[in-house]
Amino acid sequence: MSARWRFVLVATAAVAASVALAEALTGGAARSHHSGRRAAAGRRRSLPLTRRVLLGRSVDGRAIYAVELGDRRLPTSLLLVGCIHGNEPAGIPVARALEAHPPAAHVWVIDDLNPDGVAADTRQNAQGIDLNRNLPWRWRPLSHQSGQYSGPRALYAPEARLAERFILRARPHVTVWFHQPLAVVDQSGGDPAVERRFARLAGMRETRLTRYPGSAVGWQNHVLPATTAFVVELPPGRVSHALSERLLGALHAIAAG
Repeated sequence: MSARWRFVLVATAAVAASVALAEALTGGAARSHHSGRRAAAGRRRSLPLTRRVLLGRSVDGRAIYAVELGDRRLPTSLLLVGCIHGNEPAGIPVARALEAHPPAAHVWVIDDLNPDGVAADTRQNAQGIDLNRNLPWRWRPLSHQSGQYSGPRALYAPEARLAERFILRARPHVTVWFHQPLAVVDQSGGDPAVERRFARLAGMRETRLTRYPGSAVGWQNHVLPATTAFVVELPPGRVSHALSERLLGALHAIAAG
């Protein structure tokens, strides 16, 4: 990884508990001692490695993290971005639920790419830029009046720059970008079979939404043609427990390949 990224290794409570249990058993009989150590080692091997990586900071200085789950020696099977428009935050708790219940695969999660927008309840970042119009693929100027200001140039927003750097480094096989409030899976220009499968597993309708200049999925599907990035539009408001469970199931299935 680049030296500009700071890595924070997050030790899970379950691992600590396993180690403590193994140490507590060291004073017992030989059979208990060895079986306890084997059980603890097995639990440690079965737990996913979790790392929190500081990708950078927002315009207002808020930290933006990516969480890595699973065996980092494997190719990245899935990237989930929980929120890019600050007034569409329903995907953040779903992203955090995936962190808490990770699939058996190498996965990255950015739960919130626009923390300033979330704090202000605005679509745009603190510069007034729509991050999903600031990526370099087919970027063009869009005015403030449009509500989708694309910035003075592509990758002007720091949040867009750090997303571009990270995605080009991670090269995820599938990327899911959560939005709101249309309650559909978009046919975003990647592998239609992946989009269709996700929609079926999540119990959501699939449709083709408008293509926008400077969008994240348009850029990804162009620069990483062997991969698939697509938009999942969640319904308005909070995601129900039932939908959250279906989304997690779909994410697990897509990550597994």
